[in-house]
Amino acid sequence: MKVVLAYSGGLDTSAILVLLRKKYGAEVITVTVDVGQEEELKGVEEKAYKLGAVKHYTVDAKKEFVEEHVFKAIKANALYEGMYPLGTALARPLIAKKVAEIAVKEGADAVAHGCTSKGNDQIRFDVTLKAYLKPDIKILAPVRELRLTRSESIKILTENGYEVPSSHKKYSIDENMWSRSIEGGILDDPFAEPPEDAFEWTVTPEKASDEPLYMVIEFDRGVPIRVNGEKMDSVAMITYLNKVVGAHGFGRIDLIESRVVGLKSREVYEAPAALTLIEAHQDLERMVLTPKELRFKRLIDEMWSDMVYQGLWVDPMREHLDLVVDSMNRYVSGEVRLKVYKG
Repeated sequence: MKVVLAYSGGLDTSAILVLLRKKYGAEVITVTVDVGQEEELKGVEEKAYKLGAVKHYTVDAKKEFVEEHVFKAIKANALYEGMYPLGTALARPLIAKKVAEIAVKEGADAVAHGCTSKGNDQIRFDVTLKAYLKPDIKILAPVRELRLTRSESIKILTENGYEVPSSHKKYSIDENMWSRSIEGGILDDPFAEPPEDAFEWTVTPEKASDEPLYMVIEFDRGVPIRVNGEKMDSVAMITYLNKVVGAHGFGRIDLIESRVVGLKSREVYEAPAALTLIEAHQDLERMVLTPKELRFKRLIDEMWSDMVYQGLWVDPMREHLDLVVDSMNRYVSGEVRLKVYKG
């Protein structure tokens, strides 16, 4: 059996790689899709081969992620439940699509992912994979199907003589260039203030610079194209804004989130570029759109955000909403001046 595995290099997907080889005798091809998760990419190919992968792909999808997913989200002011800019939700369909394309190319019998039964990602992966795979290619979700716990994943790796990756991390982190999500540990208590060691992209407002940051962001039909008069590459712009805005203490999110599967979960995020660009875009829309257009667009934006969060990127309805969003952004061009000061 030939299996293509969506591989992050973390604990669960590493254990799945070993499990597929040892328990099912599968040939495993690993695929890592680069959407800006810088730290996670270090040594990922080497680790995959060490764990027994017969082939590894690293796909650079950063530009496609920004221009085909993030820019659509900016035009739709995409904030799930008014706060979360959908970083993970936007990236998962793209990752699943790339994995499916490689599975078809390699003539795989199955595709595997490391999603659990509690989260939203299982839906995002399963729905998108089914849209792009041939009908005879199975979808395997070993963590969900075998009810693998973290301790069992560690046991699988240690029993087979492999080093356990990231076993002592305090938090569960998912990162791409649009957001960094932090959960687990002390954060499971909604009364607990997130400790400073949970954050990497932002400084606490109390320690931010005493000098305010002024910026001018230029939009063309709803898409950001220049910062302070300088035309920037799309990926470079997001990276730059995460760094400079985060250094001034802006970009932290802390909310009780309604998951698709019926759970409430405490989620903490860092998203300096996302919150900056969406807020700037919303303000420009207020300048340009009529009152009736603004009120109608709020409904469209919320529906778009809900669909993406719920894993329905491939649903035709999302494409119809995109057409409305694009039409309403026809005249959303101009400059927005921002001041960032201690958060």
